[in-house]
Amino acid sequence: MMPPSIPGASRPLRTWLALGLPLALIVLLLVFEPTRLDFALSDLFYQPGVGFSGGHSAFLEDFLHDRAKQGVIVIGVLAIAGLLASWLYRPWAALRRPFGYLVLAMALSTAIVNPVKTLTGVHCPWSLTQYGGEETYSPLLGERAPVVDKAGRCWPGGHASSGFTLFALYFVLRDRKPRLARAALLFALTLGTVFSVGRVMQGAHFLSHNVWTALFDWLICLGFYRLILYRQAQTTAPALATLPLESRS
Repeated sequence: MMPPSIPGASRPLRTWLALGLPLALIVLLLVFEPTRLDFALSDLFYQPGVGFSGGHSAFLEDFLHDRAKQGVIVIGVLAIAGLLASWLYRPWAALRRPFGYLVLAMALSTAIVNPVKTLTGVHCPWSLTQYGGEETYSPLLGERAPVVDKAGRCWPGGHASSGFTLFALYFVLRDRKPRLARAALLFALTLGTVFSVGRVMQGAHFLSHNVWTALFDWLICLGFYRLILYRQAQTTAPALATLPLESRS
């Protein structure tokens, strides 16, 4: 078996787009918190006296939440197995860095969710008085209202991270298989969006909670890509250095 090929210089990275746009969106979300949009979208799936339309959906809970998340976990486990194999099987040594990137990027993308949820204490829609709960809504950067039941754990969206963590697949393929990388990016965006909408339908999150998740996961995957996988083009030596000695006099 031939050892895997190692790509040369990475494709040019448009920093203004890959980093600047997400940071600009973060600033906009902090300055103009989309509270009205969040409530307007959640209202579409809520019926007073009945609850959220997806609240008792076996498809949303059992398949789109539990089974789909397990599928993403399988991808993470395969990345760990590949990393271990790259140490044990010499022809795969060139894949050690890509597998290591996948493990780190996917692990941190999902691991940050619970600590941040605990830190922010934002309530889920289904806990709010507007949707039949007992808690009072408070903005992300606002002072938390007195807690009736228990502190919230809904910002950022956890299940959406199971989809958006697959941004890592785009970056790991970016310099090896550009066309496949674009397909992976579309898949991650689609899966994360589907997970997000499903949880909004269940009253588990506002849409903006999941937009934040997408931004965090993108920046994490981008940062690890820049540190681990990105290869700068080699600068060419000055033309004078290539001339024969006799021609330099």
